[in-house]
Amino acid sequence: MSKERARRRAAREAELARERAARRRRVARRERRRLLVRRLTPRWRRRGTGRLARHTRTERAAIVLLTVAALILIWSLVDDLALRIALVVLLLLVLPAIVVIALDRRT
Repeated sequence: MSKERARRRAAREAELARERAARRRRVARRERRRLLVRRLTPRWRRRGTGRLARHTRTERAAIVLLTVAALILIWSLVDDLALRIALVVLLLLVLPAIVVIALDRRT
């Protein structure tokens, strides 16, 4: 009787060892697959370190839209080409100062 129990226990333990080994292989395969996918997918940086990264998406959109509106006004209201170009250059030079004055949060 005890030999039979020992044989059954050995069979159970062998079966458990096979299941554990299979599970370890599945987990290792899953982990390798995750690492591969993580390595291949591009990482998107949420916040950069540039000048425009200090502003929210809404503020950046407002800066771009107001600049485009100012350019459209310059090109539609001014007749002389040299004056148009001078005003556009002046706008682009003064734009960073305007953005800092209007949107700076250090005050």
